[in-house]
Amino acid sequence: MFSKKSLGQNFLIDKNIIKKIINLIEIKNKNIIEIGPGKGALTKEILKKNPKSLVLIEKDNKLYQNLKNEYFDKDKIKIFNKDILNFNLNRLKKKNLIVFGNLPYNISSQILVKFLKLEKWPPNFSDIIFMFQKELSDKIIATFPSKNYGRISIITNYRLILVKKFNVSANCFFPKPKVESTILHFRPKLKSKIKIKNIDNLEKITNLFFSNKRKMIKKNLQKILNHKKINLIDNLNLKLRPENLNPETYYKITNLYEA
Repeated sequence: MFSKKSLGQNFLIDKNIIKKIINLIEIKNKNIIEIGPGKGALTKEILKKNPKSLVLIEKDNKLYQNLKNEYFDKDKIKIFNKDILNFNLNRLKKKNLIVFGNLPYNISSQILVKFLKLEKWPPNFSDIIFMFQKELSDKIIATFPSKNYGRISIITNYRLILVKKFNVSANCFFPKPKVESTILHFRPKLKSKIKIKNIDNLEKITNLFFSNKRKMIKKNLQKILNHKKINLIDNLNLKLRPENLNPETYYKITNLYEA
């Protein structure tokens, strides 16, 4: 079967890497979601570990039909022919879900943000194991200060803890992509020191600052906070640029903006 470029399909074919992904976490008697199972290489290994239930979410009609034909007699498997970006994650009521995804490169950051923006927090999932293009994964897990630090790392850091990571060679896929990939294993942060009511506001504020990356923060800060609120942020130098502010400062700005 050919892959569809429009859906960013690169099928993982390396058995050792598939086993390495599956062995990151105990699957037996757990509720599992797999996003973009494709030809089911990961699915087969998940089933060998005897999960309690397995939900597959596959956008490609042909791959969805193949999965349905293969697993039509398995009660523990539910298969949805859906785009994950339009899928209502709230319909998955089970607790402590483990989410796997060999994500299409072109929408992987959007999929991650969809999980980060879940209203209910702590969420229903206990673990997320996603594969990203290496260049993006470096931005997602970038610490402050570093060259990759920015919007996506600030938002991710507010809600998730990195548990483990490893790189995957382009040779492990068919068709072979032009880039390396990275597996990231996350768990949700259960509590944050600074309370943000709506993560959309954190996204809005980081967007405002980082779209004017070379400018000092003063003007943008004055657009959203009055002088009194700005003075509540300890040791803030208004001549700094967006990448010079640590994540906690962004959380504090968002918190004051919401207040």
